[in-house]
Amino acid sequence: MDTIPVIDVSPLASADEADRRRVAAEIGQACRGIGFFYVAGHGIAPATLEAVFAQANVFFGRPVTEKAELSIEQSPFNRGYVGLGGESLDPSKPADLKEAFNIGLELPPDDPEVAAGRPFRGLNQWPDDGDFRATMLAYYDAVLDLGCRLHRGFAIDLGLPEDFFAPALERPAAILRLLHYPPRPAIIAEGQAGAGEHTDYGNLTLLMVDGVAGLEVRTRDGRWIDAPHIPGTFVCNIGDCLMRWTNDVYVSTPHRVRPPERERTSVAFFLDANPDAEVAVLPGCVSPTRPARYPPISAGDYLSERLDATYAFRQKTA
Repeated sequence: MDTIPVIDVSPLASADEADRRRVAAEIGQACRGIGFFYVAGHGIAPATLEAVFAQANVFFGRPVTEKAELSIEQSPFNRGYVGLGGESLDPSKPADLKEAFNIGLELPPDDPEVAAGRPFRGLNQWPDDGDFRATMLAYYDAVLDLGCRLHRGFAIDLGLPEDFFAPALERPAAILRLLHYPPRPAIIAEGQAGAGEHTDYGNLTLLMVDGVAGLEVRTRDGRWIDAPHIPGTFVCNIGDCLMRWTNDVYVSTPHRVRPPERERTSVAFFLDANPDAEVAVLPGCVSPTRPARYPPISAGDYLSERLDATYAFRQKTA
């Protein structure tokens, strides 16, 4: 498979089992093939998407000194602002030409896991803009619901009970990430990208873009293809943790973002399971000719390993 299919996922909410199985099979084919698909029929209103991009652009337009006050380096919980050059998704290449802002599951200060300082159970850092916070939390809830629906499709395709993944997604270590790519500079380091070649860490990613080109996906035979913007759809891709869960039945595909010719904003939702969820190879993904390729690990430990390899400041404190 060397094209990215468009899948109408609305039948996942159908009362007709045959409808649910049909769309689950389409999703499964994409997950076994190129590892990417466009999500149509998601039910998230255009006004909701427009509000998120508007607030993201306002935030990234703030002075660097203001954004730096919310630095991710102040948070051991993967929340806050990442400045230009603060991340290297491909460690073998120069730092990425992007800035970002991470938002996690919103929990109160007196939540038992927050009070105990559990991994990925900290407080979000917010700018002094109530509209920003309200808009992002509403969007977080909407894409989390969509991600959970897609997991019902995964379960059906994999021959599991439809609600198999639900317990692992009750309090996920999911991150809503706002991304801003400045226009390509006149002088650029060799091999430097907007976002270096990488695979995503969790179960799935739901990406909404502003229409400016940049995302590229590597096919199974090693070619790079564009993932063009299709208005009203999300780009969804499988992450390493779900590939691990499925014993490499589903594919986590390398991708990258080239430095854009003009300013680019995107909004990504990375759905990682509950930190204490056990990620163990699913029985239906093991056979005499396909033994388990991965030992069990908690979702939190796996995510920590991947983040420590991405951020220099985490390596200093790890």
